[in-house]
Amino acid sequence: MKIFSGSSNRPLAENIAGLMGEKLSPVEVFAFPDGEKRIRILEPVVGEDTVVVQSTTNPADTNYMELFFLTNALAKGGAKSITAVIPYLGYQRQDHVFRDGEAVSLEVVVNTLEAVGINRVITVDLHSVRISEVFTIPVSHLSALGIFAEVIKKNGWDTDDTVLVSPDGGGGRRIRMLSELLGKRNYAIVEKNRDLNTGKVEATSIEGELGKRAIIVDDMITSGGTIAKTAELLGQKGVEEIIVFATHGIFVEGALDSLEKSVIKKVFVTDTVGVPEEKGIEKLEILSVAEIVAKALKGLG
Repeated sequence: MKIFSGSSNRPLAENIAGLMGEKLSPVEVFAFPDGEKRIRILEPVVGEDTVVVQSTTNPADTNYMELFFLTNALAKGGAKSITAVIPYLGYQRQDHVFRDGEAVSLEVVVNTLEAVGINRVITVDLHSVRISEVFTIPVSHLSALGIFAEVIKKNGWDTDDTVLVSPDGGGGRRIRMLSELLGKRNYAIVEKNRDLNTGKVEATSIEGELGKRAIIVDDMITSGGTIAKTAELLGQKGVEEIIVFATHGIFVEGALDSLEKSVIKKVFVTDTVGVPEEKGIEKLEILSVAEIVAKALKGLG
């Protein structure tokens, strides 16, 4: 198996390759003055099972084009199979029409991924389990919940005064799964409203009983607005300690500052999206999905 990496999250790709007992295969990425990229693989892949690791977060379009070109180069080079490890799948929240006249952007992305020759996709914590059904090729949908459960247990937060909290109704399935992993820990779900035009979020009420500690669990943090509003509401309800777990730390401009200034004690995200050290905050801790991805790749054998 030969493993290649795009430029979006090379540290994760290196960790995955190391766990596979491999080194990353070399790739030449050349950027023209107008921003166009030229991709070249630097070793033969004829008859080889190949893997491309590329998260497709900001800039999503640029990272997708790199992935498309890398895949095409492998296909043209005669690779036996191409598995795309896309830890964070960009455009996944645009999986259906929300308002008249909108494109279903995810369908366009999926059709392109399949057209360039990808045989299988490995991804982590999709926004909806239905997203994998958009693909006609096999999709291995991994979850970081097991990683979260181990950290919660290690820190002694798996106690009766802890309640798991989903910041919206869409995360109900996720919070129930984590509850099962923690021996049916109590959970609550926040009801929220989002303005589709402005994106503004308002947390309105909580369904379920709370305790002294709340562990908020979500699939991603983008602006931090949903998490901040949820934490604010929990504080108003008497929760004394608030901890956050989210798989994808997208963190647009201002998100980390907002979290650092909030009442939240600790924020855990995974390395599905690279967070540069200089952008980190004291409250932030990065967990790795490299082991679960490597295990999935070994299982393809």
